[in-house]
Amino acid sequence: MIIEQPARFLRWIYPHAVWRMDPSVKAVYLTFDDGPIPEATPFVLETLARYGIKATFFVVGDNVRKHPDVFRQVVEGGHAIGNHTFNHIGGLRWLSKNYLANTQKAEDLIRNSRNLFRPPHGWMRPLQYRVIRQQGYHIIMWDLVTRDYSKRLTAEEVFENVKRYARNGSIITFHDSLRSIDKLKKILAPSLEWLIAEGYEFRLFEPTEKW
Repeated sequence: MIIEQPARFLRWIYPHAVWRMDPSVKAVYLTFDDGPIPEATPFVLETLARYGIKATFFVVGDNVRKHPDVFRQVVEGGHAIGNHTFNHIGGLRWLSKNYLANTQKAEDLIRNSRNLFRPPHGWMRPLQYRVIRQQGYHIIMWDLVTRDYSKRLTAEEVFENVKRYARNGSIITFHDSLRSIDKLKKILAPSLEWLIAEGYEFRLFEPTEKW
């Protein structure tokens, strides 16, 4: 549970990051990390379009560089874009100046991230966290990570994570990646159908000064 739904003490580490939206509203916020790639992202887009759902894609800059046509499909589909660094690098393993430069390199290529940022692996050094916030980014974490990337979980177990941990205001994280696509092909549509049946609305982030 500490992975699928982060414990309260983890949320305290980055107190101004967004972990969950309004718990009084029956809505969820779908997010997809690590794309865009042709092996996974088009399937995700087609599935979302079938249900009329918009999501936020936290893209890796180098994937945008390599697959501009796939990235264009995400944008033209009306989905929101967030910055996930240029090389999907973990902040704790990089000097802050290099990490921040990598983030900016991604932004220079993306150009329409709506000031949304998600750190790969969910970790940053304090200086990185502070500077990125000062640059005007809204740091979006998650309330539910499905673990669709895990080799230890079956597709059915990933689906159970969605059903077990989704709640009002959940920021739900999937991955449009090679490690996740086989599971997504089995459980993305059922997950969306289950959330719809439970009465959840699907929303995009609308950052405000209160964040």
